[in-house]
Amino acid sequence: MPEQMDSYDVVVVGGGNAGHSAALSAAERGRRVLLLEKGVRGEHGGNSFYTAGAMRVTHGDVASVRDLVDDDERLDASTLPPYTREDYLSDMARVTGGANDPDLTARLVDDSEDTMRWLKGHGLRFRLMYERQAYLSERGDDAGRYVFWGGLAIGSTGGGKGLVEQHEAAAAAAGVEVRYGCAATGLVTDGDRVVGLRYTDADGAPAELRAESVILAAGGFEADADMRREHLGEGWQRAKVRGTPLNTGDMLRAALAIGAQAYGDWSTCHSVAWDAGADDVGDRAVTNQLTRGGYPLGVVVNREGRRFLDEGADYRNYTYAKYGARILAQPGGLAYQIFDATTRPMLRAEEYDAAGTTVVTADSVEKLAVVLGIDEAALAATVAGFNAGIDRSVPFDAAVKDGRRADVEPPKSNWSVPLETAPYYAFPVTCGITFTFGGLRADTDGRVLRESGAPIDGLFVCGEMLGGLFSGNYPGGTGLVSGAVFGRRAGRLA
Repeated sequence: MPEQMDSYDVVVVGGGNAGHSAALSAAERGRRVLLLEKGVRGEHGGNSFYTAGAMRVTHGDVASVRDLVDDDERLDASTLPPYTREDYLSDMARVTGGANDPDLTARLVDDSEDTMRWLKGHGLRFRLMYERQAYLSERGDDAGRYVFWGGLAIGSTGGGKGLVEQHEAAAAAAGVEVRYGCAATGLVTDGDRVVGLRYTDADGAPAELRAESVILAAGGFEADADMRREHLGEGWQRAKVRGTPLNTGDMLRAALAIGAQAYGDWSTCHSVAWDAGADDVGDRAVTNQLTRGGYPLGVVVNREGRRFLDEGADYRNYTYAKYGARILAQPGGLAYQIFDATTRPMLRAEEYDAAGTTVVTADSVEKLAVVLGIDEAALAATVAGFNAGIDRSVPFDAAVKDGRRADVEPPKSNWSVPLETAPYYAFPVTCGITFTFGGLRADTDGRVLRESGAPIDGLFVCGEMLGGLFSGNYPGGTGLVSGAVFGRRAGRLA
């Protein structure tokens, strides 16, 4: 028998952005709320802690967000293209190949901006992400202005670390009780209704809680190598985990065991180009800074010296979450991002100059190949062919999709800059998995559904455990907003 038993109106499982949003929403209604966080202090916050904090929301121009974001002296010299409801809906359908649930997507989009303002009302802070999402333009009326691109301009102040800290402060102010180091192990049912939760406490002792409602916000299964192999396929057990090592799918299995419906694409995930020298799980000191997102400015080759993807197919925000899988499929699960003296200074310092960055430098392409262990002639031929295929009559502009193609195989559709100025730089990358796309089926209020489509009384879901929004790929910044939107909605009913 459990060593302790107590009762709450609402128990939330998971202390990331989604869980805190759910807890905050329930507490607003005067509910007695407990949040259980699997990580001890210093390991807490889930994947939210490891993010850059980017949040994809609908918005107008700069004037429309001045009351939402921190003041910045650059605001008056900034061009922020409006990001409309139609833009958001179109991006979700396009990037997922139409596999996104239309009802969940519409609710995500329609609630996105209001949810951000709700969080701001509870003390969370946001900013325009100049260092990640804007370039100084050299074209037309925008020359000399910061131009935001890719529909993703707003992020949490302080990145993921700041987001978690601000959520904790909001939870304390709202009277939410938080217990750290408590791992949920199962759901307690009475007939067809969920009435509580089993867990192990911070001392490892078994315990049980009773609650009118349980909200699951415990993340996917990306940190469980066996589940990755089972659902994503052979080879995925070798992927590096970008974020928390604690998302092992325990509560997904627990919910399925009581009849919850699995939903969404369990065979794909969010995965990125990740420093090949990184540890097997996330580093809380550098968090997302081991991502290598500058590939649209260079070329990416495998261990045979061949390119294998279109680095400039779209803005990074729409390709980065699927290119990790493309890298994993290459020989040895490795690739190399290559730049020269012209493009190297354009790479974001927080990624490419971060502590722990793996880089090789040489004064010729051939010497670079030797150090990397790539056939010299093969890499030289790849670079020469790429350089020759560039349409140099089209001006380069990193702030827009400039159409500066390289007609090679595979093509590079935009931002083609020749690699011809020493020194040359190679950043070895592998696959870093962020979160899995498969989860539980729920309605737009987060109520978990059975195979029949009927809700499971007393059980809600949000965050990475909610299935149906993403498949194969992901528009950058959607995950945190989804967590906040559906966490808030679940907390309104729980």
